Amino acid sequence: MPATLMNERDLEFMLYELFDSEALTSRARYQDHDRQTFNEVVTTAKAIAEKYFLPIRQKLDTHQPTFDGKKVHIIPELKTAIDAVNESGIGAATADYDLGGMQLPPIIASAAASFLSVAGGVGMGYNMLTTANANLLQAHGSQELINTWVKPMREGRFMGTMAMTEPGSGSALGDLITKAVKSDDGTYRITGNKIYISGGDHDLSENIVHLVLARIQGAPKGVKGISLFVVPKFLLNEDGSVGEDNEVALAGLFHKMGGRAQTSTALSFGEKNGSIGYLVGEEHCGLKYMFHMMNEARIMVGTSGAVLAVAGYQYSVDYAKNRPQGRLPSCKDPQSPMVNIIEHADVKRMLLAQKAYAEGAMALVLYGTQLSDDERTADTSEQREHAHTLLDFLTPIIKTWPSEYGPKANSYAIQVMGGHGYINEHPVEMFYRDNRLNPIHEGTTGIQSLDLITRKVPMNKMQGYKATLHEIVQTIEQAKQYDSLSEYTQKLSEAVETLTLTTEAVLNGMATKNIDLALANSVKYLELFGHVIIAWLWLKQSMVATKALAQQPHQADEFFYKGKLQASQYFYRFELPKIAVWSSLLMSTDSTSFDMQADWF
Repeated sequence: MPATLMNERDLEFMLYELFDSEALTSRARYQDHDRQTFNEVVTTAKAIAEKYFLPIRQKLDTHQPTFDGKKVHIIPELKTAIDAVNESGIGAATADYDLGGMQLPPIIASAAASFLSVAGGVGMGYNMLTTANANLLQAHGSQELINTWVKPMREGRFMGTMAMTEPGSGSALGDLITKAVKSDDGTYRITGNKIYISGGDHDLSENIVHLVLARIQGAPKGVKGISLFVVPKFLLNEDGSVGEDNEVALAGLFHKMGGRAQTSTALSFGEKNGSIGYLVGEEHCGLKYMFHMMNEARIMVGTSGAVLAVAGYQYSVDYAKNRPQGRLPSCKDPQSPMVNIIEHADVKRMLLAQKAYAEGAMALVLYGTQLSDDERTADTSEQREHAHTLLDFLTPIIKTWPSEYGPKANSYAIQVMGGHGYINEHPVEMFYRDNRLNPIHEGTTGIQSLDLITRKVPMNKMQGYKATLHEIVQTIEQAKQYDSLSEYTQKLSEAVETLTLTTEAVLNGMATKNIDLALANSVKYLELFGHVIIAWLWLKQSMVATKALAQQPHQADEFFYKGKLQASQYFYRFELPKIAVWSSLLMSTDSTSFDMQADWF
């Protein structure tokens, strides 16, 4: 069976028909580029994915990193593949020219990286975290920190991490106890332990630059007392070369269900004299700075959920088109030829569900990626502020909806392929295992739901909430010019009304009832809001497809656009109606989960 990565036609649709990425070349930052250079970058990424990553994908999954007590060992082919990415420039695709970057729009870089992510079994996670680390330092670090650490990371010589989680506090960052003591020379001595640090140790680069959250001695308790530090694995000599060890010790490797190409580590800082750390920005502002990287990482997590869903969908479609089995119920002749399983209605249902989830999620993460660009490079301050408002509000949904529905899509891919989907001769079971981490890291689904309803919805007099609904209503009005989409405009209008009433009820419950009870079903609120957002993006895709079909395209494109409309219909008829049930539970402040007692389990 041919190896299937991303759907290139669908990426082209997303980039140029849905989001009009070519128009970005009018911005000063991207004026050196055009559609041809954008396509060349995507083509190069695909070639690297197929040449270096795809042949070792299964090996990366079956040969987990090992620790011999002194050093981490990863199969050497991964370093060769990552070096190829860095040598091509794609590893620093969005970075400034003067820091060794290609100064590409993030949406193009994301499309290119999707091939590498699918082929590499999350091996590209090292590069992605490094980019986010460097972006944080460039935004909030001193010029000295930028000069010292960012350029080597952009070049791929150093790699970066973020070190937040501790054994005793987990996601409750306000309880972290890693300590920082200021030295006479202005540096800090860092002592403490961190766990689940992705890429925390490996042999893929000369140095590893950890961004560590710690509490300066005497700092207030809670999140207001947290500061952020650069703590490298190795200190640097005066000439910038890698020097002596900085007391960052690997305490252990975690062995994972999926995502095995990227190390997950327990790290110990400063067991003897303290690891030397360099303060980023101001004291006690660390969490604010780290949110720059966390929010970027949350878009990365959502993107991972989406691209793995797309990959599983593509693979199971290809399988279904070529796997003969059984006959349709209408056929009574046992001597007749078997049909390919794609002809069976239930297989079509599962493929449609995958398509609706995967391509809806892909539209969402690319939209988020474009907003992250717009807030920095859009033409006017009003446009930049509007993009910031939308992105800040939507980030919990961008992270969570694809990470929840991506694994659902992968589960359907396994089901479509039956027993063949469950064995590791095919990659769909690996896609599911890799994807299953996404609802957990960078803020679990529960944490994201609380962030959405308690912070993002009410903040700034509900500015982000109102801006988002305004965008949806605008799309509904635009779609009304297409009579064939009237079913969707009506259903989405009703969904917005349901969302509005539900939001009012939940906010009122938070103000008047036991807050723990009022928030007991917060995950269903996020899921409801997420479904409305995905329905909105499917309406946008439907408008593009309807307009394109009116131009009588050639057959391949005709089939492509009709597939878009059918997936949209599936989402509106099979998925969007679910919000009525969720709304009912939320508006009644259902107490089923809240009332359950620990002793009853």
